[in-house]
Amino acid sequence: MTVDVRSLIDPEERWAAIPALSELRMGVFRSWPYLYEGTAEYEADYLAEFVREPGSVLVVAHDAGAIIGAATASPLAGQKPEIQDPFRGKGLPIAQIFYFGESVLLPHYQGQGIGHRFFDAREDAARAAGASKVAFCAVVRPDDHPMRPDAPRNLHPFWRARGYIPVEGLTGTLAWQDLGDDFESPHLMQFWMRDL
Repeated sequence: MTVDVRSLIDPEERWAAIPALSELRMGVFRSWPYLYEGTAEYEADYLAEFVREPGSVLVVAHDAGAIIGAATASPLAGQKPEIQDPFRGKGLPIAQIFYFGESVLLPHYQGQGIGHRFFDAREDAARAAGASKVAFCAVVRPDDHPMRPDAPRNLHPFWRARGYIPVEGLTGTLAWQDLGDDFESPHLMQFWMRDL
């Protein structure tokens, strides 16, 4: 299989990709550890907001014309308060940080180097934007969570191999609706960072 990974620059191409990206996000994020009960409408609104953000980066992986993975990034200064506030609380330089949003990939394509290509493209974009640091966050679930798989995939070694570390005390919360719930609840998020 030959997977094409590239950044979508053209606004029309970005807008046209939103329906497929919405479906991809909902499918991938239903799995552990996010357990996300999303809707196509919410996803489309979220992605539209992202596409409008100046400086945003959208990296998409295609196989035979179908979108099978995607990764996002943008200057931290353009993120919502719930993302910015933990950095402000630590006195970190918001203007110097590029924030990596989602990185989603269909399970069948994992382990083929596509995740590295997502990180390479976003790190290149961060350097081009003049950022000195990059960061992302990941949900923290308890080991005894009732929906935890027997052998969940652990991305920590992958992130560490790329130079990212979890920053002690740099956490926040994001709210979403878990599978099986009919309400949104807050989720603890750990931020990871590296210098460029």
